[in-house]
Amino acid sequence: MTLQADFNSVAEKVRKLKTRPTDDELKELYGLYKQSTVGDIDIECPGMLDLKGKAKWEAWNLKKGLSKEDAMNAYISKANEMIEKYGL
Repeated sequence: MTLQADFNSVAEKVRKLKTRPTDDELKELYGLYKQSTVGDIDIECPGMLDLKGKAKWEAWNLKKGLSKEDAMNAYISKANEMIEKYGL
């Protein structure tokens, strides 16, 4: 399989986890996913009252500078850990 195919496959599996991962795990996955699919963050930080949007923005911003390939590999690794931990 190609890296893109592996990434798409594991991204689909993560949506089917039996148990919801912790907020920190979800933020880590979100940041890696956005870096993999979009690249470096290209939006302004949401306002103070948008707590969820701000958390997502910060998670993505932490991955800034990571290549798409490295982000995909890190996402696949993290997602596989969660699949093993929480089950499908």
